[in-house]
Amino acid sequence: MDENITQHFRPDEAPFIDAITGWLQQVQDEYRPVLTHFLNPRQVYIATTLARHADIPVQFSGGHAHAEMQRALFYPEYYTPEAKDFELTLMQVDYPVKFATLHHSQILGTLLGSGIEREILGDILTDGEVWQVVTETSMVDYLTSQVDRIGRVKARLKLGDWTQLVQPLNEWESESATLSSLRLDNIVGTGFHLSRHRAKELIEGGHVRLNWADTLKPDYELDVADIVSVRGFGRIRLDEVAGRTKKEKIRVTLAVLKK
Repeated sequence: MDENITQHFRPDEAPFIDAITGWLQQVQDEYRPVLTHFLNPRQVYIATTLARHADIPVQFSGGHAHAEMQRALFYPEYYTPEAKDFELTLMQVDYPVKFATLHHSQILGTLLGSGIEREILGDILTDGEVWQVVTETSMVDYLTSQVDRIGRVKARLKLGDWTQLVQPLNEWESESATLSSLRLDNIVGTGFHLSRHRAKELIEGGHVRLNWADTLKPDYELDVADIVSVRGFGRIRLDEVAGRTKKEKIRVTLAVLKK
């Protein structure tokens, strides 16, 4: 991959960039579509940039219009992608709604505890009572056979109906800000109106995840499409970095999803 492109990404993103480069090369060499596992928003951003640079078409789908986790389909010019090409299945959690309450972390923990990787799962959706999971079609039988309870609640996964897709309760709120830096602790503090010291404590205490991975580095520099999860507070997505002010502050647009 051209160094002029890769220099715009972080060193720790090199393995993912190498993976994309391999998929793009596969499309060129074999002249056929290549489907990835689920990508997080930052990975979608990188994949879009590299595919555009390589002049190879790409489409993304996570099963619904506002999906965070999406599969990428790289394909040659002759090909016209269809919805079925993304091999997505909607599953619904069958549990005693009147007698139990479930949480996102419980469902995700149960699914990952069954032995699969996060990249196999798409979004986990709820309207407060109904819980649904988007997953790769090839994993449906495995997940169905593995899950018989979530936490202490007796539950199972069954096939869902795309026409009955739930509309999530929570909505992201857009917020413009000017920052001295794109450090993780600065973003966390700004998004949730916390002091830099408090934000640093949360990060070093293991309460913060970046793009679904644990991080303990308050000084980690964020970039466009990164998603930060803060236990007990919610999530922040860095949507835009829009240059600097006359005082050299960085203009950004954040999307904040509060608990």
